[in-house]
Amino acid sequence: MDTTREHETVITEIRTFEQFSRNGASLKNCTLQALDFTGKEMDWHRFEIDNTTFLGCGLGMEEEIQLRQRGAYIYTAPPTLPYNPFRCGLYSWQELMDGFDEREDRSTDLRIYRHFSASKFNPNINEALWQRIHDHSVDNALRNLLQFNHEGMTGRPCVGFMGGHSTRRDDLFYKKTALAAKLLAENGYFIVSGGGPGIMEATNLGAYFCGREEAALLDAISMLGKAPHYKDRGYHRQALEVLNKYPGGAETLAIPTWFYGHEPSNLFASHIAKYFSNSIREDTLLAISLYGIVCAPGSAGTTQEIFMDATQNHYGTFNYYSPMVFLGRRRYEIETLIFPLLKQLARGKKYYDMLFVTDEPEEVLDFLKKHPPVRV
Repeated sequence: MDTTREHETVITEIRTFEQFSRNGASLKNCTLQALDFTGKEMDWHRFEIDNTTFLGCGLGMEEEIQLRQRGAYIYTAPPTLPYNPFRCGLYSWQELMDGFDEREDRSTDLRIYRHFSASKFNPNINEALWQRIHDHSVDNALRNLLQFNHEGMTGRPCVGFMGGHSTRRDDLFYKKTALAAKLLAENGYFIVSGGGPGIMEATNLGAYFCGREEAALLDAISMLGKAPHYKDRGYHRQALEVLNKYPGGAETLAIPTWFYGHEPSNLFASHIAKYFSNSIREDTLLAISLYGIVCAPGSAGTTQEIFMDATQNHYGTFNYYSPMVFLGRRRYEIETLIFPLLKQLARGKKYYDMLFVTDEPEEVLDFLKKHPPVRV
Protein backbone atom coordinates (compact mmCIF):
# COMPACT_ATOMS: atom_id res chain seq x y z
CA MET A 1 0.00 0.00 0.00
CA ASP A 2 1.29 3.44 -0.91
CA THR A 3 0.42 6.18 1.59
CA THR A 4 0.92 9.76 0.46
CA ARG A 5 1.06 13.03 2.35
CA GLU A 6 -1.56 14.01 4.91
CA HIS A 7 -4.92 14.98 3.37
CA GLU A 8 -4.06 13.16 0.12
CA THR A 9 -5.89 10.05 -1.01
CA VAL A 10 -4.46 6.73 0.13
CA ILE A 11 -4.23 4.36 -2.85
CA THR A 12 -4.20 0.60 -2.40
CA GLU A 13 -2.09 -1.12 -5.06
CA ILE A 14 -3.22 -4.66 -5.98
CA ARG A 15 -0.80 -6.71 -8.07
CA THR A 16 -1.69 -10.31 -7.18
CA PHE A 17 -4.92 -12.29 -6.89
CA GLU A 18 -3.99 -13.02 -3.29
CA GLN A 19 -4.06 -9.28 -2.57
CA PHE A 20 -7.28 -8.99 -4.54
CA SER A 21 -8.95 -11.69 -2.44
CA ARG A 22 -7.76 -10.17 0.85
CA ASN A 23 -8.98 -6.73 -0.16
CA GLY A 24 -12.66 -7.71 -0.04
CA ALA A 25 -15.59 -6.22 -1.95
CA SER A 26 -14.51 -2.57 -1.85
CA LEU A 27 -12.27 -1.42 -4.68
CA LYS A 28 -12.56 2.21 -3.67
CA ASN A 29 -9.26 4.04 -4.22
CA CYS A 30 -7.65 0.87 -5.57
CA THR A 31 -5.31 0.42 -8.52
CA LEU A 32 -5.20 -3.10 -9.96
CA GLN A 33 -2.16 -3.86 -12.09
CA ALA A 34 -1.56 -6.65 -14.65
CA LEU A 35 -4.22 -9.03 -13.33
CA ASP A 36 -5.86 -11.27 -15.95
CA PHE A 37 -9.56 -11.69 -15.17
CA THR A 38 -10.44 -13.38 -18.46
CA GLY A 39 -12.28 -16.64 -17.87
CA LYS A 40 -12.80 -15.96 -14.16
CA GLU A 41 -16.55 -15.10 -14.42
CA MET A 42 -16.35 -12.12 -12.08
CA ASP A 43 -19.53 -10.63 -10.61
CA TRP A 44 -18.43 -7.01 -10.68
CA HIS A 45 -21.81 -5.80 -9.35
CA ARG A 46 -20.83 -6.88 -5.85
CA PHE A 47 -17.70 -4.68 -5.84
CA GLU A 48 -17.63 -1.03 -4.86
CA ILE A 49 -16.12 0.91 -7.77
CA ASP A 50 -14.97 4.40 -6.79
CA ASN A 51 -11.73 5.95 -8.01
CA THR A 52 -10.78 2.46 -9.20
CA THR A 53 -8.10 2.00 -11.85
CA PHE A 54 -7.26 -1.08 -13.93
CA LEU A 55 -3.75 -1.00 -15.46
CA GLY A 56 -3.04 -3.64 -18.09
CA CYS A 57 -5.64 -6.05 -16.70
CA GLY A 58 -7.28 -8.74 -18.81
CA LEU A 59 -11.01 -7.99 -19.05
CA GLY A 60 -13.77 -9.12 -21.40
CA MET A 61 -15.43 -6.45 -23.53
CA GLU A 62 -18.72 -6.63 -21.59
CA GLU A 63 -16.84 -6.46 -18.28
CA GLU A 64 -14.88 -3.43 -19.44
CA ILE A 65 -18.05 -1.62 -20.58
CA GLN A 66 -19.77 -2.41 -17.29
CA LEU A 67 -16.82 -1.18 -15.23
CA ARG A 68 -16.41 1.98 -17.31
CA GLN A 69 -20.11 2.76 -16.88
CA ARG A 70 -19.60 2.55 -13.14
CA GLY A 71 -16.70 5.01 -13.28
CA ALA A 72 -13.63 2.77 -13.43
CA TYR A 73 -10.51 3.94 -15.26
CA ILE A 74 -9.14 1.24 -17.59
CA TYR A 75 -5.85 1.40 -19.47
CA THR A 76 -4.56 -1.31 -21.80
CA ALA A 77 -1.57 -1.45 -24.13
CA PRO A 78 -1.68 -2.57 -27.79
CA PRO A 79 -0.84 -6.28 -28.24
CA THR A 80 1.81 -5.40 -30.83
CA LEU A 81 4.22 -4.08 -28.17
CA PRO A 82 7.06 -6.54 -27.48
CA TYR A 83 7.08 -5.43 -23.83
CA ASN A 84 4.46 -5.05 -21.10
CA PRO A 85 4.35 -1.43 -19.90
CA PHE A 86 2.25 -2.44 -16.87
CA ARG A 87 4.53 -5.21 -15.59
CA CYS A 88 4.57 -5.70 -11.82
CA GLY A 89 8.06 -7.06 -11.28
CA LEU A 90 11.63 -6.69 -12.43
CA TYR A 91 13.11 -8.79 -15.22
CA SER A 92 15.21 -11.92 -14.89
CA TRP A 93 17.98 -12.80 -17.31
CA GLN A 94 16.00 -15.91 -18.22
CA GLU A 95 13.06 -13.76 -19.37
CA LEU A 96 15.23 -11.39 -21.36
CA MET A 97 17.30 -14.16 -22.95
CA ASP A 98 14.32 -16.33 -23.88
CA GLY A 99 14.79 -17.29 -27.54
CA PHE A 100 18.54 -16.60 -27.58
CA ASP A 101 20.81 -18.67 -29.75
CA GLU A 102 24.33 -17.71 -30.82
CA ARG A 103 23.56 -18.70 -34.40
CA GLU A 104 20.39 -16.58 -34.51
CA ASP A 105 19.42 -14.32 -31.64
CA ARG A 106 15.63 -14.22 -31.25
CA SER A 107 15.69 -13.20 -27.61
CA THR A 108 13.04 -11.04 -25.96
CA ASP A 109 15.80 -8.59 -25.10
CA LEU A 110 16.81 -8.14 -28.74
CA ARG A 111 13.20 -7.86 -29.96
CA ILE A 112 12.54 -5.04 -27.47
CA TYR A 113 15.79 -3.32 -28.45
CA ARG A 114 14.94 -3.46 -32.16
CA HIS A 115 11.44 -2.11 -31.50
CA PHE A 116 12.89 0.70 -29.39
CA SER A 117 15.63 1.50 -31.92
CA ALA A 118 13.12 2.02 -34.74
CA SER A 119 12.04 5.33 -33.14
CA LYS A 120 14.81 5.79 -30.59
CA PHE A 121 15.45 9.47 -31.28
CA ASN A 122 11.93 10.57 -32.18
CA PRO A 123 9.19 8.26 -30.85
CA ASN A 124 5.57 9.09 -31.57
CA ILE A 125 3.39 10.14 -28.65
CA ASN A 126 1.95 6.67 -28.07
CA GLU A 127 5.30 4.89 -28.05
CA ALA A 128 6.79 7.56 -25.78
CA LEU A 129 3.92 7.16 -23.31
CA TRP A 130 4.20 3.36 -23.23
CA GLN A 131 7.94 3.64 -22.60
CA ARG A 132 7.38 6.11 -19.74
CA ILE A 133 4.71 3.89 -18.19
CA HIS A 134 7.03 0.89 -18.50
CA ASP A 135 9.88 2.74 -16.79
CA HIS A 136 7.54 3.86 -14.01
CA SER A 137 6.50 0.23 -13.52
CA VAL A 138 10.18 -0.70 -13.21
CA ASP A 139 10.62 2.15 -10.71
CA ASN A 140 7.76 0.77 -8.67
CA ALA A 141 9.09 -2.79 -8.72
CA LEU A 142 12.53 -1.50 -7.70
CA ARG A 143 11.08 0.40 -4.73
CA ASN A 144 9.31 -2.76 -3.62
CA LEU A 145 12.53 -4.79 -3.88
CA LEU A 146 14.68 -2.27 -2.00
CA GLN A 147 12.05 -1.36 0.64
CA PHE A 148 12.42 2.41 0.78
CA ASN A 149 11.26 4.30 3.87
CA HIS A 150 9.81 7.82 3.91
CA GLU A 151 13.24 9.40 4.40
CA GLY A 152 14.56 7.78 1.23
CA MET A 153 16.70 5.09 2.86
CA THR A 154 16.58 1.57 1.46
CA GLY A 155 15.93 -1.52 3.54
CA ARG A 156 18.71 -3.23 1.60
CA PRO A 157 22.12 -1.55 2.00
CA CYS A 158 22.98 -0.97 -1.68
CA VAL A 159 26.50 -0.46 -3.01
CA GLY A 160 26.82 0.31 -6.71
CA PHE A 161 29.81 -0.39 -8.93
CA MET A 162 30.86 1.72 -11.93
CA GLY A 163 33.46 0.97 -14.59
CA GLY A 164 34.22 0.28 -18.22
CA HIS A 165 31.78 -1.75 -20.31
CA SER A 166 34.60 -2.94 -22.58
CA THR A 167 36.86 -4.22 -19.78
CA ARG A 168 37.92 -7.73 -20.74
CA ARG A 169 37.25 -10.73 -18.56
CA ASP A 170 41.00 -11.34 -18.31
CA ASP A 171 41.74 -7.78 -17.14
CA LEU A 172 43.25 -7.31 -13.66
CA PHE A 173 40.46 -4.92 -12.60
CA TYR A 174 37.77 -7.34 -13.74
CA LYS A 175 39.20 -9.72 -11.13
CA LYS A 176 39.63 -7.00 -8.48
CA THR A 177 36.05 -5.81 -9.01
CA ALA A 178 34.66 -9.34 -8.70
CA LEU A 179 36.64 -9.94 -5.49
CA ALA A 180 35.49 -6.62 -4.02
CA ALA A 181 31.84 -7.32 -4.86
CA LYS A 182 32.10 -10.78 -3.30
CA LEU A 183 33.59 -9.36 -0.10
CA LEU A 184 30.94 -6.67 0.18
CA ALA A 185 28.09 -9.12 -0.44
CA GLU A 186 29.47 -11.42 2.24
CA ASN A 187 29.38 -8.50 4.67
CA GLY A 188 25.73 -7.72 4.13
CA TYR A 189 25.78 -5.21 1.28
CA PHE A 190 23.37 -5.56 -1.64
CA ILE A 191 25.41 -5.24 -4.83
CA VAL A 192 24.23 -3.22 -7.83
CA SER A 193 25.69 -2.77 -11.32
CA GLY A 194 24.70 -1.18 -14.60
CA GLY A 195 23.85 -4.64 -15.90
CA GLY A 196 26.07 -4.78 -18.96
CA PRO A 197 29.43 -6.43 -19.74
CA GLY A 198 32.91 -5.55 -18.47
CA ILE A 199 33.14 -4.17 -14.94
CA MET A 200 29.35 -4.48 -14.64
CA GLU A 201 29.49 -8.22 -15.25
CA ALA A 202 32.41 -8.59 -12.85
CA THR A 203 30.30 -6.87 -10.18
CA ASN A 204 27.30 -9.19 -10.48
CA LEU A 205 29.58 -12.20 -10.89
CA GLY A 206 31.45 -11.47 -7.66
CA ALA A 207 28.26 -10.97 -5.66
CA TYR A 208 26.77 -14.13 -7.22
CA PHE A 209 29.64 -16.10 -5.61
CA CYS A 210 28.90 -14.71 -2.13
CA GLY A 211 29.54 -17.41 0.46
CA ARG A 212 31.55 -19.68 -1.84
CA GLU A 213 35.27 -20.31 -1.79
CA GLU A 214 37.36 -17.69 -3.56
CA ALA A 215 38.79 -20.49 -5.70
CA ALA A 216 35.33 -21.05 -7.21
CA LEU A 217 35.13 -17.40 -8.29
CA LEU A 218 38.62 -17.53 -9.78
CA ASP A 219 37.67 -20.70 -11.65
CA ALA A 220 34.60 -18.93 -13.03
CA ILE A 221 36.71 -15.98 -14.18
CA SER A 222 39.06 -18.43 -15.91
CA MET A 223 36.10 -20.07 -17.68
CA LEU A 224 34.75 -16.71 -18.79
CA GLY A 225 38.18 -15.74 -20.08
CA LYS A 226 37.78 -18.17 -22.98
CA ALA A 227 35.61 -15.45 -24.57
CA PRO A 228 37.09 -12.34 -22.91
CA HIS A 229 35.29 -9.53 -24.77
CA TYR A 230 31.53 -9.10 -25.11
CA LYS A 231 31.83 -9.10 -28.91
CA ASP A 232 33.59 -12.47 -28.92
CA ARG A 233 31.76 -15.52 -30.15
CA GLY A 234 30.89 -17.70 -27.18
CA TYR A 235 30.53 -14.77 -24.77
CA HIS A 236 27.12 -15.88 -23.49
CA ARG A 237 27.95 -19.58 -23.80
CA GLN A 238 30.80 -19.20 -21.30
CA ALA A 239 28.51 -17.40 -18.85
CA LEU A 240 25.95 -20.20 -19.15
CA GLU A 241 28.67 -22.77 -18.48
CA VAL A 242 29.58 -20.93 -15.27
CA LEU A 243 25.92 -20.86 -14.20
CA ASN A 244 25.56 -24.57 -14.93
CA LYS A 245 28.68 -25.43 -12.94
CA TYR A 246 27.85 -23.08 -10.05
CA PRO A 247 24.06 -22.81 -9.77
CA GLY A 248 22.13 -21.03 -7.03
CA GLY A 249 24.17 -17.87 -6.59
CA ALA A 250 23.34 -14.98 -4.27
CA GLU A 251 20.87 -12.22 -5.09
CA THR A 252 22.24 -9.21 -6.92
CA LEU A 253 20.77 -6.30 -8.90
CA ALA A 254 21.46 -4.95 -12.38
CA ILE A 255 20.10 -1.71 -13.86
CA PRO A 256 20.75 -1.69 -17.64
CA THR A 257 19.08 0.21 -20.48
CA TRP A 258 17.89 -0.49 -24.01
CA PHE A 259 19.48 2.83 -24.98
CA TYR A 260 22.72 0.81 -25.02
CA GLY A 261 20.97 -2.33 -26.17
CA HIS A 262 23.85 -3.34 -28.41
CA GLU A 263 25.66 -4.29 -25.20
CA PRO A 264 24.54 -7.70 -23.94
CA SER A 265 23.06 -7.90 -20.47
CA ASN A 266 25.18 -10.02 -18.15
CA LEU A 267 23.67 -13.20 -16.75
CA PHE A 268 24.74 -13.02 -13.10
CA ALA A 269 22.09 -10.67 -11.70
CA SER A 270 18.99 -12.18 -10.11
CA HIS A 271 17.00 -8.93 -10.46
CA ILE A 272 17.18 -6.74 -13.58
CA ALA A 273 15.61 -3.28 -13.64
CA LYS A 274 15.88 -2.52 -17.36
CA TYR A 275 14.85 0.94 -18.54
CA PHE A 276 14.24 2.65 -21.85
CA SER A 277 15.43 6.00 -20.49
CA ASN A 278 19.18 5.99 -19.91
CA SER A 279 19.09 9.23 -17.92
CA ILE A 280 16.53 7.82 -15.46
CA ARG A 281 18.49 4.58 -15.28
CA GLU A 282 21.79 6.32 -14.44
CA ASP A 283 20.26 8.67 -11.89
CA THR A 284 18.39 5.78 -10.24
CA LEU A 285 21.47 3.55 -10.04
CA LEU A 286 23.39 6.27 -8.22
CA ALA A 287 20.46 7.38 -6.07
CA ILE A 288 19.80 3.92 -4.61
CA SER A 289 23.48 3.22 -3.87
CA LEU A 290 23.33 5.08 -0.58
CA TYR A 291 25.91 2.85 1.10
CA GLY A 292 28.50 3.72 -1.49
CA ILE A 293 29.73 3.79 -5.05
CA VAL A 294 32.84 1.85 -6.11
CA CYS A 295 34.45 3.21 -9.28
CA ALA A 296 36.74 0.83 -11.16
CA PRO A 297 38.61 2.09 -14.23
CA GLY A 298 36.35 3.23 -17.04
CA SER A 299 36.06 5.79 -19.79
CA ALA A 300 33.66 8.66 -20.55
CA GLY A 301 30.50 6.98 -19.24
CA THR A 302 32.14 6.12 -15.93
CA THR A 303 33.51 9.66 -15.63
CA GLN A 304 30.05 11.08 -16.21
CA GLU A 305 28.58 8.85 -13.51
CA ILE A 306 31.32 9.82 -11.06
CA PHE A 307 30.47 13.50 -11.37
CA MET A 308 26.73 12.77 -11.25
CA ASP A 309 27.29 10.99 -7.95
CA ALA A 310 29.54 13.78 -6.70
CA THR A 311 26.75 16.27 -7.50
CA GLN A 312 24.23 14.19 -5.57
CA ASN A 313 26.65 14.20 -2.62
CA HIS A 314 27.55 17.87 -2.95
CA TYR A 315 23.94 18.99 -2.61
CA GLY A 316 22.60 16.10 -0.55
CA THR A 317 20.07 15.49 -3.30
CA PHE A 318 18.75 12.19 -1.99
CA ASN A 319 18.82 13.04 1.72
CA TYR A 320 22.10 11.24 2.46
CA TYR A 321 25.81 11.76 1.90
CA SER A 322 27.38 8.54 0.63
CA PRO A 323 30.95 7.24 0.34
CA MET A 324 32.74 7.16 -3.00
CA VAL A 325 35.57 4.64 -3.42
CA PHE A 326 37.93 4.65 -6.40
CA LEU A 327 39.38 1.23 -7.19
CA GLY A 328 42.45 2.04 -9.25
CA ARG A 329 45.06 4.53 -8.02
CA ARG A 330 46.85 4.93 -11.34
CA ARG A 331 43.60 5.60 -13.21
CA TYR A 332 42.15 8.08 -10.75
CA GLU A 333 45.23 9.79 -9.27
CA ILE A 334 47.62 9.92 -12.24
CA GLU A 335 45.97 9.28 -15.61
CA THR A 336 42.84 11.40 -15.06
CA LEU A 337 43.39 13.35 -11.79
CA ILE A 338 39.72 12.75 -11.03
CA PHE A 339 40.31 11.85 -7.38
CA PRO A 340 42.36 14.96 -6.45
CA LEU A 341 39.87 17.11 -8.38
CA LEU A 342 36.96 15.69 -6.37
CA LYS A 343 38.86 16.16 -3.10
CA GLN A 344 39.33 19.80 -4.02
CA LEU A 345 35.66 20.16 -4.99
CA ALA A 346 34.52 18.54 -1.74
CA ARG A 347 36.69 20.65 0.56
CA GLY A 348 34.56 21.98 3.39
CA LYS A 349 31.67 19.65 2.50
CA LYS A 350 30.33 16.73 4.52
CA TYR A 351 31.39 14.14 1.95
CA TYR A 352 35.06 15.26 1.88
CA ASP A 353 36.07 12.46 4.27
CA MET A 354 33.89 9.97 2.38
CA LEU A 355 36.22 9.91 -0.65
CA PHE A 356 38.82 7.15 -0.85
CA VAL A 357 41.17 5.64 -3.42
CA THR A 358 42.79 2.20 -3.30
CA ASP A 359 43.94 -0.78 -5.35
CA GLU A 360 42.84 -3.40 -2.85
CA PRO A 361 39.37 -5.03 -2.57
CA GLU A 362 39.85 -5.54 1.19
CA GLU A 363 40.40 -1.80 1.68
CA VAL A 364 37.17 -1.08 -0.21
CA LEU A 365 35.25 -3.12 2.36
CA ASP A 366 37.09 -1.61 5.32
CA PHE A 367 36.42 1.96 4.18
CA LEU A 368 32.72 1.41 3.49
CA LYS A 369 32.21 -0.26 6.88
CA LYS A 370 33.80 2.76 8.59
CA HIS A 371 31.89 5.32 6.49
CA PRO A 372 28.15 4.57 6.44
CA PRO A 373 25.72 7.01 4.78
CA VAL A 374 25.12 10.25 6.70
CA ARG A 375 21.70 11.89 6.90
CA VAL A 376 21.61 15.37 5.40
